[in-house]
Amino acid sequence: MLANVSNPYRNYIAGVSTKVPVKDGSWTTYINFDNAATTPPFISVVNKIVDFSQWYSSIHRGTGYKSKISSEIYDNSRKAVLDFVGGTCGKDCVIYVKNTTEAINKLSNMFKEIYKTGVILSTFMEHHSNDLPWRNKFYVDYVNIDQNGKLDLEDLERKLKRYNGEVRLVAVTGASNVTGYKNPIYEIARLAHKYGSKIFVDGAQLIPHCPIDMKDHSSPEHIDFLAFSAHKMYAPFGIGVLIGHSSIFGKCPPDYKGGGTIDIVTPDYVKWAELPDKEEAGTPNVMGVAALLESINMLSSIGMEFIDRYEKGLVNYAYNRLSKFADIELYDFHKWPDDRVSIIPFNIKGLHHSQTARILSDEGGIGVRNGCFCAQPYIQKLLKISDEEMEERIKGNVKNPPGFVRFSFGLYNTYEEIDKVVKLLSKIVKNKEHYTKEYPLDY
Repeated sequence: MLANVSNPYRNYIAGVSTKVPVKDGSWTTYINFDNAATTPPFISVVNKIVDFSQWYSSIHRGTGYKSKISSEIYDNSRKAVLDFVGGTCGKDCVIYVKNTTEAINKLSNMFKEIYKTGVILSTFMEHHSNDLPWRNKFYVDYVNIDQNGKLDLEDLERKLKRYNGEVRLVAVTGASNVTGYKNPIYEIARLAHKYGSKIFVDGAQLIPHCPIDMKDHSSPEHIDFLAFSAHKMYAPFGIGVLIGHSSIFGKCPPDYKGGGTIDIVTPDYVKWAELPDKEEAGTPNVMGVAALLESINMLSSIGMEFIDRYEKGLVNYAYNRLSKFADIELYDFHKWPDDRVSIIPFNIKGLHHSQTARILSDEGGIGVRNGCFCAQPYIQKLLKISDEEMEERIKGNVKNPPGFVRFSFGLYNTYEEIDKVVKLLSKIVKNKEHYTKEYPLDY
């Protein structure tokens, strides 16, 4: 067993020492292995919110000193965001939204306004948020996955060729929230641009875990559009980011209309404001932006390369320990350690994923996610669920939905936490009959 490796960055995170009640009546320090859903805040982010609150005021239209301070922080933040992801000032536009889901919906509305018709290539790996917003606006086709659950680049090129210039966008996740696989986004960008398309990367699961570079607009590997959420990068205060070509964003009227989106209004005339103002209706989330800026500062000071290496170490250690159990199904996702972020999906033979998750919480104070993780088509393919079975599920004839238990690590998690979880999993595996009765399925 590997001794606990000291992790000084654990002290940077709010709530890591919080104790929660467990089933035997005792209290234990909470273990959060659900970081792919959302992360706890950096302590410095919380402090920044408190410190900034005394200066918070309306932006852009206020003439008071606090308004000027708030406006300056808000407007200058966009350069910091572009610098963090390798965007290009003057060519790329940063639009603030609530989260990645809203960013993708906004982008889909823009594309519908500009292109009217055409094809969107999504993939079978996508979160629902990078699938459903496109469906009612364009013809959507899906790039296949291979037998290992990884994106089939040959199928991507076949489909780009088949649609012969009609593909408006290749919409792809930077990293899967199910398997943790990182997609080769620069190779995908090359293919998209080769066939006259653009590329959008859902960066929600990528940005908190490893470096990303959108690259120069002249590069065939340039990432045209990128979105991510601050709540997955230790700043859960309601801000998300959509980045893309200013020339494209400027071609359409605002998605939401109202305060802040206009330059001139008369009873029969509207002149929209310039970017990015025209896309940020209403009172902006200045507090969320302040939190995002502090998060970027913290992640940059720690180093994204370091975070990537450390979290890979956690994943590999956890996989090595879990692989010792014959009754724990790892589905071979662990065979590509260099092409993944810190996510481990698994199941215990003889237990439904919901039972495993409940036991971990009730008896160990361990927070995980279970189910399909808003990626049902991907889960269906990974678990080889037939069309006939899905028809029965749609009809309501089959209960107990399919899925996995998911561990997802953050920069503050430790090897000692993994040891504690593995110890409880060993107990669960040895006493499955007891736990099956103790935790009956409730649907």
